[in-house]
Amino acid sequence: MTFSKLSMIAGFIIAFALIFELAAHADEDNELTSLTFSQPVQVPGRILPAGTYEFALAGSPSSRDIVQIFNADGTELFATIQTIPTERARQSDGTSVTLAQRPDGQPAALVTWFYPGTETGHEFIYSKQVETELAQDARQTFVEEHGSMVNSDANGAGN
Repeated sequence: MTFSKLSMIAGFIIAFALIFELAAHADEDNELTSLTFSQPVQVPGRILPAGTYEFALAGSPSSRDIVQIFNADGTELFATIQTIPTERARQSDGTSVTLAQRPDGQPAALVTWFYPGTETGHEFIYSKQVETELAQDARQTFVEEHGSMVNSDANGAGN
């Protein structure tokens, strides 16, 4: 009887470890990232109010260029956005985003998002008119370091 209890406990431990291993890889596969904005942020076709959001790649294996934005707990989809791949000079261990600072009190626009440890990220596609405006706006890149987003442009890191 002791042997069967021990086998059962070992089985639960193995199953538990496999579940956590699969969950860890699932985040890497869909690049699930939690981002918190202290001010409203523009994404193509939408203004996100200040708050926390989950960014993830859509479940389509044929395209790694569709980003979905959910509420903080992942239960409500706010936007599904087409992106294009973009490269950066060096990878970082943290999430990296670039925002275009808009004039006249308009919310900053999210331009790029990079998952930690990658050199290829996602550039958001805006309408031609907005794209032209964003090309003239100052940009700031923020990189996650020790759990906080810091302005990497201040120390020359950039994207």
